[in-house]
Amino acid sequence: MGNGEGAVRKVHEYAIRAMSTYRAAADCYDLLYQEKRYDEEAALVAAAIRTRAPHATTLLDVACGTGRHARHFAVDHGFTVDGIDLEPRFVARARTRLAGAQFSCGDMRDFDLGTTYDAVVCLFGSIGYAESLDGLHRSVAAMTRHVAARGVLTVEPWFEPGAIQDGFLVCHTGAGDGMLACRMSRTTIDDGVSTLRFEYLIGTPAGIRHESEVHRLGLFTRKQMTEAISRTGLICEYDPTGPTGRGLYIAHRPP
Repeated sequence: MGNGEGAVRKVHEYAIRAMSTYRAAADCYDLLYQEKRYDEEAALVAAAIRTRAPHATTLLDVACGTGRHARHFAVDHGFTVDGIDLEPRFVARARTRLAGAQFSCGDMRDFDLGTTYDAVVCLFGSIGYAESLDGLHRSVAAMTRHVAARGVLTVEPWFEPGAIQDGFLVCHTGAGDGMLACRMSRTTIDDGVSTLRFEYLIGTPAGIRHESEVHRLGLFTRKQMTEAISRTGLICEYDPTGPTGRGLYIAHRPP
């Protein structure tokens, strides 16, 4: 590959990463998920962790978003929590939500915090942002590097192939703090990747603005997910229900 071609490829990869964040509408993200039961989801995952690692006290939340799961892990379940997310505005919000925690900006595919945790979690289907099979392997390897000797890794999957249909439409709305937000999305499926095109209307007393985002999430099979985790040396279990009905992969190091 020539230097010019390599540079173009890097620019393209950066553009895809930049699109696959909530940068355009981070200020209304929490409004759109007001009804999501972060407390119940954190409780289920915390129980799964403590069943396999009763000693667990430290936890890393990968793709932590605005820190709502992280806060429940800390306040309700006593974990010392850190987090990492690709979107700087999410990280800034998480820092205000849970004082004392260390929240960092980083890509799940290649991050290195230089430490390990009793539990590493990746929830809300965020693993889909790995996008490709190579990205999945890199993401799981990066997370596994941060799992302590007797630690646990839990990953909530995005949709499996066939579970979401081409042309799928959904609309979310939310209100609060002087803001109204509406987001409609249309999903297209192509070659194992779901592309979500978000269109927002965000209203405040100062006016109404329109924002657009494109998110690309890989559709990984259960076999692909299990193999990606197992190849790191972890022993992988699968809960078909998980926090939101999409399942949960729970893995630990062999004794």
